[in-house]
Amino acid sequence: MTSTKDAPSTVDEFPGIGARSLRARTLSSNTFWIFLVLVALLVVFSLLRPDVFPTFQNAQLLLIETSVLLVLAVGMTFVITTAGIDLSVGSVLIFSGMVAAKTMEGMSPGGDASSAGWNVIVVGMVIGVVAGAAWGLVNGVLVAVAKIPPLIVTLGTMGAALGAANLLNDGSDINTVPIELNQTLGYGTSLGVVPNIVLVAVVITVFGTWLLHTTRFGRYTYAIGSNQEAARRSGIGVTRHLLMVYLLTGLLAGIAGVMSLAYYNSTTIAAHTLDNLDAISAVVLGGTSLFGGVGSMIGTVIGVFIPAVLTKGFNIVGVQDFWQQIALGAVLIAAVWFDQQRRRARNNR
Repeated sequence: MTSTKDAPSTVDEFPGIGARSLRARTLSSNTFWIFLVLVALLVVFSLLRPDVFPTFQNAQLLLIETSVLLVLAVGMTFVITTAGIDLSVGSVLIFSGMVAAKTMEGMSPGGDASSAGWNVIVVGMVIGVVAGAAWGLVNGVLVAVAKIPPLIVTLGTMGAALGAANLLNDGSDINTVPIELNQTLGYGTSLGVVPNIVLVAVVITVFGTWLLHTTRFGRYTYAIGSNQEAARRSGIGVTRHLLMVYLLTGLLAGIAGVMSLAYYNSTTIAAHTLDNLDAISAVVLGGTSLFGGVGSMIGTVIGVFIPAVLTKGFNIVGVQDFWQQIALGAVLIAAVWFDQQRRRARNNR
């Protein structure tokens, strides 16, 4: 009888099996191919304009410009992984920024918050984030409890949140934002190099990655997206979990609203109306399936940067905006097509 000690392991008998398996998984990964696309874009634009595109200043500006969208996309990754959608995040961002700015104004003498200190700034930021979370909770209740399709729910709250933001200041932007907020969070840096607004986005992304990929909350998110009824029968509290997912997405939209307020030094009502579509595009480009059950936070990060790099590169090279829109649309359609092909191949096994 051969002892366990003498019996060769599978890896010992077939030394290439582990490497082949890893290679096969890597080559079939959507994230891997999307990453190659991003690298190719960086290389192409660097070769076309080596004097401008690959500079440190340009890279720093690119990171700053994508920070707000990245925070929105982190929340959107959770929603889409559950086979849902949230069209309201752009409007919730605007509403949260408006609430934060109005709060700071209300706490400042003469309604001018430009010289406000951190006691006023912190209160305004907290109330702005809470306002975003409240809209997320409304979405969650209507989707999870009232069983209304998320497309319809968030389409309705998209308009409602934007209308409420306009009502708060009669359709006008608020420009009396605390200078301290703008100089610290908006344009401030840590270690003299890393923009603070980028640090906030990085911390939130790391937290979202940990939550989705290593915790029970993340496993439940995948399970609900794969088969909601099966998840319910296995003991997962689907209603409660969906409430938490939409609440988290609203809260992150609230944080993004404060970040935008700090960076632009204004509420910029008209600047974020398409952020919902940009966030959805980034998440789908990163490999998260619109059909649910498949999602990658690392892929979302890559997906955020592909449109940003394309836009920045085209602007530097001098390509018309119309071609930029065509290119972005083509990349998005290609990503969805690839996802469908992968699902068909998996279902036919």
